[in-house]
Amino acid sequence: MTRVMIGTESALFDLEDWKPVLNSPGALARGADGWWAVTEGYRIWSSKDARSWEEATTLRGLRANCLLPDDGGALVGTSEAHLVRVAGGKSERVRQFDRISTRDAWYTPWGGPADVRSLAAGPDGARYANVHVGGIVRSDDGTRWRPTGIDVDADVHQVLAHPDRPATAFAATAIGLATTTDGGESWEFTREGMHAAYCRAVSIAGDTLLISTATSYTGRKSALYRRPLDGGAFERCSKGLPEWFKDNVDTYCLDARGEEAALGTADGRVFLSGDAGRTWTEVLSGEKRIICVVLD
Repeated sequence: MTRVMIGTESALFDLEDWKPVLNSPGALARGADGWWAVTEGYRIWSSKDARSWEEATTLRGLRANCLLPDDGGALVGTSEAHLVRVAGGKSERVRQFDRISTRDAWYTPWGGPADVRSLAAGPDGARYANVHVGGIVRSDDGTRWRPTGIDVDADVHQVLAHPDRPATAFAATAIGLATTTDGGESWEFTREGMHAAYCRAVSIAGDTLLISTATSYTGRKSALYRRPLDGGAFERCSKGLPEWFKDNVDTYCLDARGEEAALGTADGRVFLSGDAGRTWTEVLSGEKRIICVVLD
């Protein structure tokens, strides 16, 4: 059985034994060489097995939002739309990220500074960073970054690179699913089959794409959809799931590995699927808000 790591507002757990391994998690990522986590918004941890953890570093003056294992260390996306490289117990701002040409156009609807919301890496070495709100930027070496062709106002909430197909990536945006097959130079948008266009989380389950959708940022009428990876209309995932989720299925609350998938909700429930989202089983309820789920 695939291992399921679950982060709630209070602690990070392994679903199998439900013993807390870290407190107050904010983000979790698995890489080829091990695991990385954020706790309390600023403490960065690493682990070989997600059981025993060592504190790698702490950030000062910035909130850590997301992680990407990278070259034996990790890239950390932060508040105020910065990127920090963590390696060897040290952290260093990626200064070229602060000089991206579109940076002056980044914003938030409420007037605060933009954030780096999600990070992804493809098999060709491309790294993608999703700025909220600021579109998606790309790097081939983790140091030099440039804008992709997606519009800033697409309001991207998660970027996800295909693990095996170079130059292919997907994005959950406020106007539907965005897809690129040329490394981000161009993007195509679709919401065919969805009841709404506001998307927050996206994942790949084998040859199937999973995406969460709601009518607005408030999470009203939030649901999960699936479709073949190579295109076609979305179909609603309904077997074993509630008619509507009480809030958005958020970024990092949806993950998949092979045909298996996991979904966490704002009201403390976790659902698992073994058939790429066709059917689901509720395996956890009554917990605090789910912050992240990761399959290993």
